[in-house]
Amino acid sequence: MTASARAAELVRIAAEAAGDKLADDIIAYDVSEQLAITDAFVLCSAPNDRQVRAIVEEIERRLREDADAKPVRREGEREGRWILLDYLDVIVHVQLEEDRAFYALERLWKDCPTIELPEHVNAHAAQRAAASGGAGE
Repeated sequence: MTASARAAELVRIAAEAAGDKLADDIIAYDVSEQLAITDAFVLCSAPNDRQVRAIVEEIERRLREDADAKPVRREGEREGRWILLDYLDVIVHVQLEEDRAFYALERLWKDCPTIELPEHVNAHAAQRAAASGGAGE
């Protein structure tokens, strides 16, 4: 079994929305073989809680407008360090960079296939590195 077409659409929209708000290291996993509760995870991170919230707001807006999707559950909003959006078919994790490194969700799901994302989704990271000479922001 692989992620449904609906899940793939939600993943693409969420990833593009996150990329538009300059989320870092956007990746998606097809977890349909491992979990009965969802088809896919989208993971991304940001350097501060303000940007985490901005990314979440953009993802919610775009999924609502482009796919008529609303989260059935939203967790972590108060702290703004790790916000989880559950769309049933897809679960989106937006984390502070330090929390993402600590919890290392990629390690947990490394055996699951990744879902290919549009190339432009993570393009800003390369542009930022080139502009700063690779020495940070």
